Amino acid sequence: MTVELDKAQAEKKLLVTDEIREAMALIRRGTDTFLIEEEFEQKLARAKMTGTPLRCKLGLDPTAPDIHIGHTVVLNKLRQLQDLGHTVIFLVGDFTAAIGDPSGRNVTRPPLSHEQIVENAQTYLNQAGLVLDLERTEVRYNSEWCNDLGSVGLIQLASRYTLARLLERDDFAKRYAEQAPIAMHELIYPLMQGYDSVALKADLELGGSDQRFNLLVGRELQRQYGQEPQCILTMPLLVGLDGQVKMSKSKHNYIGITDAPNDMFGKVMSISDALMWDWYDLLSLRGNAEIAQLKKECAEGCNPRDAKVLLAKEIVGRFHSDAAATAAEEEFNARFRAGAMPSDIPEMTVTASEGEIGIGQLLKTTGLVASTSEANRNIDQGGVKIDGQKVSDRGLKLHTGDVITVQVGKRKWAKITVA
Repeated sequence: MTVELDKAQAEKKLLVTDEIREAMALIRRGTDTFLIEEEFEQKLARAKMTGTPLRCKLGLDPTAPDIHIGHTVVLNKLRQLQDLGHTVIFLVGDFTAAIGDPSGRNVTRPPLSHEQIVENAQTYLNQAGLVLDLERTEVRYNSEWCNDLGSVGLIQLASRYTLARLLERDDFAKRYAEQAPIAMHELIYPLMQGYDSVALKADLELGGSDQRFNLLVGRELQRQYGQEPQCILTMPLLVGLDGQVKMSKSKHNYIGITDAPNDMFGKVMSISDALMWDWYDLLSLRGNAEIAQLKKECAEGCNPRDAKVLLAKEIVGRFHSDAAATAAEEEFNARFRAGAMPSDIPEMTVTASEGEIGIGQLLKTTGLVASTSEANRNIDQGGVKIDGQKVSDRGLKLHTGDVITVQVGKRKWAKITVA
């Protein structure tokens, strides 16, 4: 029997209170797709009436982690739902990781070994624990039910979805049109992810914008199994420090969740004022009213820097501590208001070939710049200092035995020994 809404909802819509409208506004904030809002509003109303929390699911396959704050966007949304009193399910896809998610791929994704899955799963849980309250989080592994499904169960599951529907997926459709290989196990993946929602009786499933198709499969399978279908919420990709493209380690525009507090604080302070408000929507756990008040104050003439400081302290506090956030603010003020040298300059040793090394190569080797061309550009713009003095000569050579303090731009420092 297909169930769209429970009997009470079908006969009469439940009253939507101001409290529920406020919750909807918070949940909606910063989202990419929210399907179907009216249905979820009714789920909230029923939860309020019955005192039964909704079940909100996020499934993550423990693939090799590439951890930065952009990956925590969907976790922040889960935390908001958790703080609203609902049950958050952090699903570790240890079974589906062995298949390999084909989402966004134009080639078959190689499956992971059991050892890789176990190791990465722990990393994912550690990451989640920096945002979620794990004591109030239901942590599950989809091997619990997928291993027991068996070959007969898998065939029965496959009978509930058509090949034509699966080939509607953008990545499958593109590969099929290009006559690129599509392995049979890849077609199974969306069904297994959808079956997770059936097993967990999810009311809401969250994911990245590239997961929309898989989430819709879960919604359809719940109908097939006689459950009320889950609603779907996808989150956009976080734009990186450059304000241009998504946050990525390869683009060098990211903040790692293990970055030092001072580095993390300084990077947040470096973003544009316009990007700051997008980050508030996607990263902050502050309420809508508080963020609206901050925007209002900035529009009326207050310095946006003050709002950015609050955001920087919130992010540092989440991944380190409130004390670390306060110390990072003090360090930032000392460095940029008083021109003081930071207290935690990294120390490095660089080997000079034949006793000398050019300034451009030295900056690249130490990671202060990504390339020698970037080094030259910084020198031309007066952004490179050695022992407090601006460097203007691209051809400057450093020699074995030199010990120097190098500054690039406002935030990058290093004490370098040339060996």
